[in-house]
Amino acid sequence: MKKTELARAVRETDTARRDFLRQSIAIALPAALVGVAGPAFAAGAVSGATVSNYTLPSRQRGSTVRSVRDYGAAGDGVANDTAAFQAAIDSLPSAGGTIEVPAGTYRINAVTGVKLRSYMHLKLASGAKLQAMTNSAERYNILYVNKVRDVEISGGQISGDRGSHTGTTGEWGHGIFVRGSSNVTIRDLRVANCWGDGLVVAAADMWQAPPVGSKNVVIANIVSTNNRRQAISIGYVNDLKIYDSEFSDSNGATPQCGVDIEPENGNIAYKVLFQNCVVKGNARYGMLLYKGSQGVTIRDCIVEDNGSCGIVTRNAVATYIVDSTIRNNSATGLFIQEGTRNCQVSQNTFYGNYHRLGTVTREPFQMSGWSSRIERDILMQGAMSDIRITTNFYR
Repeated sequence: MKKTELARAVRETDTARRDFLRQSIAIALPAALVGVAGPAFAAGAVSGATVSNYTLPSRQRGSTVRSVRDYGAAGDGVANDTAAFQAAIDSLPSAGGTIEVPAGTYRINAVTGVKLRSYMHLKLASGAKLQAMTNSAERYNILYVNKVRDVEISGGQISGDRGSHTGTTGEWGHGIFVRGSSNVTIRDLRVANCWGDGLVVAAADMWQAPPVGSKNVVIANIVSTNNRRQAISIGYVNDLKIYDSEFSDSNGATPQCGVDIEPENGNIAYKVLFQNCVVKGNARYGMLLYKGSQGVTIRDCIVEDNGSCGIVTRNAVATYIVDSTIRNNSATGLFIQEGTRNCQVSQNTFYGNYHRLGTVTREPFQMSGWSSRIERDILMQGAMSDIRITTNFYR
C-alpha cells in the first residue's frame, strides 16, 4: 500500500467515532496495561503522509563508517556478495559504527546469511536490494541478529527466494531474524518473497533453560509482503513497538498470518504495540494473538481483506484493541477464543466481515456490549474472563 493510500484509508474511519474520541476524557485501560498502551512519544520520525506520534530511539554505536563496496561487494545482481558484507561488518572496531550499502542488487547466500554485530547500523540506500540466492534449504536468514545489542537496519529492500526455491520442505527461510537481542531498530524497508517469514523477533537458545528473549525492539515504516508463512512472527520478547507498517499477503505455508504472536517454550510476548499499521490480504488470519501473548495493544490499525478472521485471541492476557478499523475479512472480524483474559475492545469500526456467508447491508450504528447483531464482527467462544466490549461502531 502506498503511503497516500494508507493515509486515505486511515481517514475513512467514521466521523462519529472521531467525535466520540474528542469528547472522551480518557479511555479505561485494562489494569495490566496502565502506562503501557499509550506511550507519549514526541514528534514523528518517519516521513510520509500519515505517521504515528513517536520518536525513534537512539542506538549506541561508534562513528566509523565503511562501505560494503570497499570490501569487494559488486552489487551487480550476479556476484555472490555475502563474504564482502561479512568482511565489512567484521572490520568494525569494538565501538562499532555504520556499514553503508550503496544502490545495487546484492546477491546473498541466505544459508550462510549476514551476521550483524553489536553497536552497528546496516544502512541501505533506497536503491539497495539484498537478494537471497536460490537454495533448497529448509532454514535460512538473510540478515541474522543473534544475541547482540544496539543494532539498526534501515532502507532498501530484502527479498527471499520463494519464486526460485528448489526445496519443497521447511518453512523457516526468513528475511530478518532477531534472536535474543536488545535495543534493535528496523525501519524504512521492504521485506518480501521469503520461503518462511519476512521478519521474526524471538528468543535465542529457545529450547534451553533459560532462553534469552529479545527486548526493546522498534519496527517502523516497513512493508513485509508475499512471504510464504508469515509477514512477522513474534516469540519471546519484552517491549516491542511497531509503527506505520504493513503486513500483507502471507500465503503458502501454515499459519499464513500477517502477524503471529506465539512465544516459544512457554515464555511470553510482553508489552507489544501495533500503532497505525495495515494488516491485509493474508491467506488465513490477519493477526493471531496466541498463548503467551500478554499486554498486546492494537491501536489505530486497519485489519482488512484477510482469508479468514481479522484478529484472533486465544489464551491471550491483557489485550487492548482500540480506535482501529476491522473490515471485509472472510470470516469473523474479531474472534475472542478460549482462555482469553482481560481483553478490552473500544471505539473500533467494524463492517463487511464474514462476507463468505454473503453481504449484509445495514445502517450505521454504535453500541456497547455484545449481541447477535454483531456476531459477524465480534464472536466469543469458550471459557474466558474479563472481556470488556465498550462502545464500537458498525456499518
